[in-house]
Amino acid sequence: MTKELSNKVLSIKPSGIRKFFDLASEMKNVLSLGVGEPDFDTPWHIREEGIYALEKGRTFYTSNSGLKDLRKEISNYIKRTQNVEYDENSEIIVTVGGSEAIDIGIRALVNDGDEVIIPQPSYVSYEPCTLLAGAKPVIINLKAENEFRLTAQELLDAITDKTKILILPFPNNPTGSIMEKDDLEAIVKIIIEKDIYVMSDEIYSELSYKDKHVSIVSFAGMKERTILINGFSKAYAMTGWRLGYACAPKEIIKQMTKIHQFAIMCAPTTSQYAAVEALKNGDKDVAEMRQSYNQRRRFLLNAFKEMNIPCFEPFGAFYVFPCIKEFGMTSEEFATRFLQEYRVAVVPGTAFGDSGEGHLRISYAYSLDTLKTAMERLKSFVESLRN
Repeated sequence: MTKELSNKVLSIKPSGIRKFFDLASEMKNVLSLGVGEPDFDTPWHIREEGIYALEKGRTFYTSNSGLKDLRKEISNYIKRTQNVEYDENSEIIVTVGGSEAIDIGIRALVNDGDEVIIPQPSYVSYEPCTLLAGAKPVIINLKAENEFRLTAQELLDAITDKTKILILPFPNNPTGSIMEKDDLEAIVKIIIEKDIYVMSDEIYSELSYKDKHVSIVSFAGMKERTILINGFSKAYAMTGWRLGYACAPKEIIKQMTKIHQFAIMCAPTTSQYAAVEALKNGDKDVAEMRQSYNQRRRFLLNAFKEMNIPCFEPFGAFYVFPCIKEFGMTSEEFATRFLQEYRVAVVPGTAFGDSGEGHLRISYAYSLDTLKTAMERLKSFVESLRN
């Protein structure tokens, strides 16, 4: 049967995140810290707007690029957070989650043989989407000693005459690493000089615990060479609503819309009405969730310190990336034993690239009580290994 299937698809490995999630779902009394999904309900006023849209019979297709009111609110949001203006009529497209925006953005830009630079560890879909588009992934293995930030030299060393796109995945999943203004300034010069595009995945932009998130589109010369990816899943606890968006130059959005209209038609209408409400009146909800995540983040960092497990301080997203190299096991071996013996599911760092070896991704998008119990079990596991 496999000889009739696509070689490209056959060559792609399944998600390492889902592997451990599926294992955990088949076991009893498991605490799962493996999925990056907020434990908050979507705020009521946002849900209410979705309900109202259904009650009013707003169940029609929207335009391919999304409700105009939503695109206007996206434009307003980026203007007030980054002081960058996007035309809601031609430079924004609403997608089925940020993941679709990543896929169609890469496909709209690359030709066969083009190279896409992907810093890792990073979100699992960048590399498969690149391969499916016929381009070549060029991996930069980010370093723990740099807090998994992308340096200018690493970028410069990876660029060739075939480079088309740099994917910039910050705040980062799985490490929680961020790129600050000085970090971005250093790579902006190279991007402009080498004349390449950037796909900046900023789905965690509202979950930044140090300073306000700075987008690369806010730098001179970058809006015209960047596809900005964002969405509603993480900031507004709207994972199941499946809604994201991309902002980019008019011609790029035009080509992305072409793919989107044939593959998807439009994003869910009910979700779009809810998202308008989220952008208009959701800042307080985001601030409250961010405060709770920050409390959990601090708790985990303190727990690792007490266990003498190295973990740099992450200032973004809702993940920590502790180092478990001292135990002489691969990340997968450690995560498997922890799941089987102590009933806690975490994700091996290698699910996000080879440079994640020796680390675990632990999500703190879970209640403090759940995290406390999980850390008690981790302490017992670590003590058993050291003894």
